[in-house]
Amino acid sequence: MDRAFLYKLLSTPSVSGCEEPNQINALAFGKTFAHEQKVDCVGNAVSVVNPEAPFKVLLCGHMDEIGFRVTHIQDDGLLRVQRAGGVRPALYVGSVMQVVHEAEQDGKTVYSTVPGVVAVTSDLVKSGDVKDKDLLIDIGASSREEAAAVVSVGDAVCADTQVRELMNGRITCRALDDKSGAFVILEAAKKAAESGARCGIYAQTSVGEETTGRGAYVAAAGLKPDCAIVVDVTWASDCPGANPGATGDVRLGKGPVLCLSGMVNKKMNRLLEKTAHELGIGVQYEVAGGHTSTDGDTILQTGEGVPMALVSVPLRYMHSSVEMASWSDIEQCVDLIAGFLGKVGAGFDFSPLSVE
Repeated sequence: MDRAFLYKLLSTPSVSGCEEPNQINALAFGKTFAHEQKVDCVGNAVSVVNPEAPFKVLLCGHMDEIGFRVTHIQDDGLLRVQRAGGVRPALYVGSVMQVVHEAEQDGKTVYSTVPGVVAVTSDLVKSGDVKDKDLLIDIGASSREEAAAVVSVGDAVCADTQVRELMNGRITCRALDDKSGAFVILEAAKKAAESGARCGIYAQTSVGEETTGRGAYVAAAGLKPDCAIVVDVTWASDCPGANPGATGDVRLGKGPVLCLSGMVNKKMNRLLEKTAHELGIGVQYEVAGGHTSTDGDTILQTGEGVPMALVSVPLRYMHSSVEMASWSDIEQCVDLIAGFLGKVGAGFDFSPLSVE
């Protein structure tokens, strides 16, 4: 598996609503295995294996990350921002940041990165309720005109943290939620293609999961797949302050996580369990009493309904700039889904009931 590709995804900012730079990376990787590629009106990128196959499986991992968007450039050159997704603003006070500026040059879209920091004030440090409107991004500009020469209202902003490898095969970076999932679905599609899978595989890196769900809806409504596997992250319970009794005992390095929920198709879960057993992959479980809070919820409720399963990568410190995952869990998610794709096909019975 191409670990350098995962690191490239993690290092490339793709705040919700501004995913294009990383979608370019996804399409470039997809060319190494896809028989066909597609993009759509909202910016989803899809790499397709066996496009002529009548049985279609949608793989979905969202490419957007949480962050901010510039709302105003002050006279003193400082930037005001609005959050995009479930950020916790207090975590960003004093952080190193990056602004991604989008512009048109000679008919082409170009992207540039402007470094900055979140201004530190005594009021913010003391505040117990920091909001996005309280943050000021300092890029070093001394006036509005100077700042406006390199950034614009609407530009994306996110933490400027890069990948670090830790002990026991663990990695930390911002946006493992859900670039690890985007990586998994592309690698799984590639491995399934190399293994001779016959179903139609639509590996989609979706947009907007953290904010609107628009990417999953447009993809599922347009494709009308027979089923879908969504790959996201889930809360690991082996970190400070976590409670295994909340949704399940989930640990880094113990393998993929299957979701037990009314939103998830039971027959698909059983096939995933069987596949994991045959491959010698350990499986963990999380419980969702209602919605899964992933693209899977949107996909299931599209059209006449799309049977879906959710496979998750265990993650510590979710929605922070120091998210942590295990490389072995990511690898095993790839192997599990590739194995599933080699088994599922026309005639698969998704119904949990039978009529006598």
